[in-house]
Amino acid sequence: MTSQAERKPTNPQDEWTQEWVATEAEAGERIDKFVAESAEEGVSRTQVQDWIRAGAVTVNGAAVKPNYRLEPGDVVAVTPPEPEDANIRPEPIPLQVVYEDGDVIVVDKPRGMVVHPAHGHTSGTLVNALLHHCRDLSGINGRLRPGIVHRIDKDTSGLLMAAKNDLAHVSLSEQLKAHTVERAYIALVHGNLPHDQGTIDAPIGRDPHDRKKFAVTAGGKPSVTHFTAVERFGDYTLVRLRLETGRTHQIRVHMKYIGHPLAGDPVYGRAKTVPLDGQALHAAVLGFVHPRTGETLRFESPIPDDFQRILDMLRNR
Repeated sequence: MTSQAERKPTNPQDEWTQEWVATEAEAGERIDKFVAESAEEGVSRTQVQDWIRAGAVTVNGAAVKPNYRLEPGDVVAVTPPEPEDANIRPEPIPLQVVYEDGDVIVVDKPRGMVVHPAHGHTSGTLVNALLHHCRDLSGINGRLRPGIVHRIDKDTSGLLMAAKNDLAHVSLSEQLKAHTVERAYIALVHGNLPHDQGTIDAPIGRDPHDRKKFAVTAGGKPSVTHFTAVERFGDYTLVRLRLETGRTHQIRVHMKYIGHPLAGDPVYGRAKTVPLDGQALHAAVLGFVHPRTGETLRFESPIPDDFQRILDMLRNR
């Protein structure tokens, strides 16, 4: 079974490292092929070979050659290097700023916006917009992710914080790792939830059948999501979810796991079940301690219009 090995990051960059454990079925597979099929969409095998030669890919903590063949239990770790010609330009993209001072900015990200640039995708992102708006951002995560301490999916809307300097970045990162940041989401899920509230405590790792996806797996990282049913529509339920941990796609994976995938989710559910481009998921609450003043800040974002129209439609059926 493929899984993400449990590990504790030693520096902020480690949050961008991807890890997999090779299975019996993957034994003998070339490392460059394995990583190309496991990494983010759009990464070529040739690009992976360049990463391997640059030392950005390790097996059991050691560098290998592109023709290395996997053995069962090998831990493969990848931290994609920034391309030498990375030049992320400020772009005058409108931002809905919820809060801003000299250390932190909180924005309400629209559905459809990518948070940070990736290889081959360097414009139209939240980072491009922030660079134009703020000019100065924390440099801890490099040129592709300046100021970014956490992410929400492209087709998830809602609140996200960014750091304007390294002091703020370190503080916010530590709060995220300590699970003291308050994050609550609103989602529309398929089916009628049998309980008014509950907790999903199930480890999340790479999907053993599709390494580009995540799933509840025995070897995954501890993941906890709390949910409360807000409104029922018979074949749909509006839920409020609170994250105790922050794994990639956590809400989407956990709700699928209990048999109630998010409406419109093209990866973990059934796409086009509602008139929405992507999953019906909104980051509605964000709370944290200000890195300089120590003040507790808490922000709320209303459900966006496209999501609200679906709820109105369900209520008026």
